[in-house]
Amino acid sequence: MSSDTLAEEFEVLESIYPTELSKLSENEIRIEVEPEEVEDGEETVKLTLDVRYPEGYPDALPELVMEPLEGELEDEEIQHLQQELHKVGEENLGMAMTFTLVSHLREQLAILVHTRAEKRRHEETEKERLALEAEEAKTRGTAVSLESFMAWKLKFDKEMAGKKAREDEEKMKGMSVKEREEYKKLGTRLTGRQLFERDRNLAISDDGLLEEGTVSVDVSQYEREIRDEDEDEVQVTFSDSD
Repeated sequence: MSSDTLAEEFEVLESIYPTELSKLSENEIRIEVEPEEVEDGEETVKLTLDVRYPEGYPDALPELVMEPLEGELEDEEIQHLQQELHKVGEENLGMAMTFTLVSHLREQLAILVHTRAEKRRHEETEKERLALEAEEAKTRGTAVSLESFMAWKLKFDKEMAGKKAREDEEKMKGMSVKEREEYKKLGTRLTGRQLFERDRNLAISDDGLLEEGTVSVDVSQYEREIRDEDEDEVQVTFSDSD
């Protein structure tokens, strides 16, 4: 590569990038590169591209080094950009390729920025969806199954028993021994509901016994026999003298 050929390319590049290009040496330049286009709300990313031209340029690829200038770039992202530039450089061997490389890099930066923005919007939408579902779950309540109800009831009964025990203990603190015994006896007596449940169960048991084989008695048969006996015993006799 002749110095005149490279000088001509530098001249063209300086006219295209008047403020972005800096000449570092006779065979090396630095260009500040931004995305081709950025939409409102998208982050700004800018980097520097150092291009070092070898003796065999443009039949040999230039050495390219990228460094973030504004915004952040992950190592994986920089590696991807370098691979893209290498591929474009291979396709343009034998020609002045710096402008083509920079143009492709701007396109790739735009894609990177758009992808980041889309990912951020998706994450925000997903976050809003999860928050809405959580709010609806609070309003809707928790579905109750037999197992969950029984587990809740067991826990509830245990808590109530503990509460009653504490209340009883507090009430008996100022009682005498006799008063405590009476209080405990009262606690073991059946409540009205318990008595009702017990009497109802007894009534059901009696009905069951009748159904199992007791003999029904026709009382009217006994009444008729007693009536016949009374009629036989009571007789009125009339004499001629009367």
